[in-house]
Amino acid sequence: MSYAVVMAYVDANSMPEERVRLAASLAEKFNATLIGLSAFAIHPPFLIEGVAIQQATPADIVEIMATLTAKGDWFRKIAAMDHQRIEWRPVLDYPADALAREARGADLVVVGRTKGPGDALGSLDPGEALLKIGRPTLVVPDRVTSLRAEHVVIGWKDGREARRATQDALPFLHEATKVTVVEICESGEESTAQKQIEDVVRYLTRHRINANSRVVIQQQGSGAAELIKFAQEDGADLLVTGAYGHSRLGEWAFGGVTRGLIATSPICCLMSH
Repeated sequence: MSYAVVMAYVDANSMPEERVRLAASLAEKFNATLIGLSAFAIHPPFLIEGVAIQQATPADIVEIMATLTAKGDWFRKIAAMDHQRIEWRPVLDYPADALAREARGADLVVVGRTKGPGDALGSLDPGEALLKIGRPTLVVPDRVTSLRAEHVVIGWKDGREARRATQDALPFLHEATKVTVVEICESGEESTAQKQIEDVVRYLTRHRINANSRVVIQQQGSGAAELIKFAQEDGADLLVTGAYGHSRLGEWAFGGVTRGLIATSPICCLMSH
């Protein structure tokens, strides 16, 4: 099992060289095709006395497409890959909607941890995208320039999202030199947590992946902070977790650990929803 297609999102108004190079290195690692994507939405028309007024002129649309196409030239230069294994997709649509649709052609999607510059027309909200994509999503912090994924920590919470994230991460886990399954739990829940993660370790062993288990009792602070602290002290460079959240009246609401990891993790996070 491997990733055959890696897709990297690039905001129309930013030039995240480190993240593009990281995505290209992953494509090389897995001998995959790299697809770059950037999207910008056209201002929707509005009504004045029953007449639809189009805010974007044909000239505006041509200019936007020219900008997105030029970003593709930049993307290819930074990625520095064989032209037969790299592709660029400029899309006129809201970024999260475009990425959710285009991700049908990818095994792994790479996004930044923070929202890009600009408004909703041209800036991707990684949280919104994460809940729409339906693909494993690598959330990359700013200034992270590479990902060796030699030591992977799986943040376990017994539910659909964590199970899917663990399976989605198998290509990384097969290449890692160390894999640790950890559950952050409340005092008194250690026995149940240990039983659950030992079963996950057995599952990974059957996939020819050597892993060990750890149960950590949550102290002061959030579950996300505990997980990040454990990963950093253990020397991990990749966290694998489920993404817990839902849409509520058009707003994206996340569980505490997911929200904390997206907002604060200095380590790359592979998340699945």
